[in-house]
Amino acid sequence: MEEIRIGVYICHCGFNIAGVVNVEEVAKYAATLPSVVISREYRYMCSDPGQDLIKNDIKKLGLNRVVVASCSPRMHEPTFRKAVADGGLNPYLYEHANIREHCSWVHDDKELATKKAKDLVRAAVKRVYRHEPLVVKEAPLNPNVLVVGGGIAGMQAALDIANGQNKVYLVERDPSIGGHMIQLDRTFPTLDCSECILTPKMSDVGHHPFIELFTYSEVEEVSGSIGNFKIKVRKKARHIDESKCIGCNVCEEKCPWKTDSEFEMGLAKRKAVYIPFAQAIPHLAVVDPNLCAYIKSDGKKCGACIKVCEAQAITPETLLKQTDQIVEFDVGTIIVATGYDQFDPSVIPQYGYGKYDNVLTGLHFERMTCAAGPTGGKILLKDGREPERIALVHCVGSRDQNYHEYCSRVCCMYALKYAHLAKELSKADVYQFYIDMRCFGEGYEEFYKRCSEEGVNFIRGKVAKITDEALSDEEKGKLVVISEDTLLGKLVRVPVDMVILCSALEARSDAENVARIFNLNRRADGFFLERHVKLDPVATPTDGIFIAGCCEGPRDIPDTVAQAEATAAKALSLISKGTITTEAAVSTVDESICHGCGRCEEICAFHAPKVASKNGTLVSSINETLCKGCGACAVVCPTGAISIKHFTQDEILAEVAALTEVS
Repeated sequence: MEEIRIGVYICHCGFNIAGVVNVEEVAKYAATLPSVVISREYRYMCSDPGQDLIKNDIKKLGLNRVVVASCSPRMHEPTFRKAVADGGLNPYLYEHANIREHCSWVHDDKELATKKAKDLVRAAVKRVYRHEPLVVKEAPLNPNVLVVGGGIAGMQAALDIANGQNKVYLVERDPSIGGHMIQLDRTFPTLDCSECILTPKMSDVGHHPFIELFTYSEVEEVSGSIGNFKIKVRKKARHIDESKCIGCNVCEEKCPWKTDSEFEMGLAKRKAVYIPFAQAIPHLAVVDPNLCAYIKSDGKKCGACIKVCEAQAITPETLLKQTDQIVEFDVGTIIVATGYDQFDPSVIPQYGYGKYDNVLTGLHFERMTCAAGPTGGKILLKDGREPERIALVHCVGSRDQNYHEYCSRVCCMYALKYAHLAKELSKADVYQFYIDMRCFGEGYEEFYKRCSEEGVNFIRGKVAKITDEALSDEEKGKLVVISEDTLLGKLVRVPVDMVILCSALEARSDAENVARIFNLNRRADGFFLERHVKLDPVATPTDGIFIAGCCEGPRDIPDTVAQAEATAAKALSLISKGTITTEAAVSTVDESICHGCGRCEEICAFHAPKVASKNGTLVSSINETLCKGCGACAVVCPTGAISIKHFTQDEILAEVAALTEVS
């Protein structure tokens, strides 16, 4: 039997550990443990000199097990595994003891903290004694990429990947790509026309030879794992022949049936057959089956669009018989960029949204100030008059314990943009009600100063109520904004004609369903959870799936684009390698005692176990590419057929027994 020779290394981590734990004493104690042939302490074990200590000792002293006691294994276990491997040892013959987060950071009694550190090191030594070498496997990776969401994040990621001549499937649920950004008038702080800078990018996406665009479509099912995801997309019926439609808009002009336009935020109407907006990509009509009289009457009423469509893209067959299509394809990686929803201010009744005609949200105001919008770029009240006074209310739904505690990051800046546009496009006096100004980006503080110099009135305080109840002649026929003014130390009443609510950015209403389909985790605020907020901000716990843009949290356009490019870089790095490395510490099934009950399949969040018939008997098998070694299946297995490599019962019991010993 091979002699077990263990090396133990205790890290000072500067004063993070050494400020509370007597590192020298712990190292001396570790040297007395059975099978430990060398015990060292070093100021920074994760540094190159620290790692070299491990590599050299493996070679010179014949170490075949290594223990490092330092900070979080989440950050540094891969570092030390690599060092062990570079030293010529199997990386799974390594054990990590966390004496920072579990010890020095949570205790201030140095004597007790040192004792606990000894206990943790002893437990690691007893466990590593029983470690077995594991084999890391490689599998081929499909170079195709799925991008979900056709806003600025999804488009940027798709273009970056496709420009490397890699196939991209871009799926967008709306009839056109563009997302919220195409609804904007101008972008802060440079006041670039949003349509002008986005439309060329949309055109690039729509005509790129390596991008297959699925608009008016939704991902319905994702199976498989990194390198080999199997995708099912539901391509919803447009009720037109896409190969014949030339986007001439004649059908839309002649259609008599109208409803509120989603793109114009209800400030204008759209028809039952429509193209969402002038720059739509693809520039194809879509028929709303819930509004179309021909479809609803089973071909007995209307049919105006059929009569005027010279291209014969709309026919009785397309309107009545066209159905959704299911398209299937395989990809190796996935980028989720599904964006955000605007907070609905109607749930704050004191602000009067939905009650008073001239209380608007930010996106309403965007469409109003846009030259191509429903008012031709004019700021108008419901009755067609120009407002004399406009109020901008910050933090509607943000920084509020009743709704969203987080800051939405963009509200201060788009409020400043609205103030500038209001001064430019009208003669109105502008009042901003703010808690504090958060102008964090490049040129943002300068834009704030610019608006201050343009005569915008800033009132520091939280708005309590917006009402039409007048207490003076000045307030008659006006909306009255009642707010505290913390600088004056009193309540103020400001009569205005129009109120713009700077609403929060929140997780999409379908985020829970998207998380289920793509096996994503969500934070308490509803946004998708990244793998590590600082060191891996675009990856997710599910290997091969990345997140970009506002689906991960509120952010402005530059940050969204940067994050999209980061996800593209992640995908391209996998594509260039061509293979994926699978985790070795995964579940394994003893088929001789497996009853095929399926409990493991039910509990697994990663869909790794599958029960199937083998030689006439139901047994479970593990997809090692999907498995994360979390152990949930082993816990629920009634026969004990499932165990976790690297977390065997023998290893765990030895560790627990060591923790109960008296040091």
